[in-house]
Amino acid sequence: METTQQTGEPGAAERRRRELLEAADRVVLRDGPKASMNAIAAEAGITKPILYRHFGDKAGLYQALAVRHTDALLDSLRAALDAPAERRRRVEATLDTYLAAIEARPQVYRFLMHPAEDSHTAERGFDVGLHSAPLLRRLGEELAKVISERVDLGPGGEQLARVWGHGIVGMMHAAGDWWLGERPCARADLVAALTDLLWGRLATAGNREDGPGF
Repeated sequence: METTQQTGEPGAAERRRRELLEAADRVVLRDGPKASMNAIAAEAGITKPILYRHFGDKAGLYQALAVRHTDALLDSLRAALDAPAERRRRVEATLDTYLAAIEARPQVYRFLMHPAEDSHTAERGFDVGLHSAPLLRRLGEELAKVISERVDLGPGGEQLARVWGHGIVGMMHAAGDWWLGERPCARADLVAALTDLLWGRLATAGNREDGPGF
């Protein structure tokens, strides 16, 4: 068992925090939204008070996991947006990247976006929606930045890019949540349908002369 003694080394503390997040990931992959602090502490080989010392409470642990997975997702989305392909293919690749990520790790997605129906009494005050909304806002702002940098939207383009960024993320999230739960069609069919929905204005907008192109 880990003791409460501090190492005094920022690098060691960061490594330990990363190890605890990896242990939390293993429990989330197994238990999804039902993942508890007790189970995560047991997986990490520590007591729950020590887990609280590192993250504060379940909300703090959730936030750390959310940042970890959102960072990885954003890296994948940026790679799809910057791939050497024509614009429609990159739109399809970006949508597919998001859907593939939630399909590959559905328990992680459900932990981040859905509360457990039978949460333990001590954790019942944990509000998933309070913490998941900032994730979607962050994705929306990041996508808006990509659009603004690459696409010439004319006067008011920066505001329109934010509208598009948040609108596209909202669409991906809602459609992906429905699709992951019901599996009404193949992933490729959903990607094609969503791309058709987005394609109108994107097809005609020119690239910014001072941008990397899209």
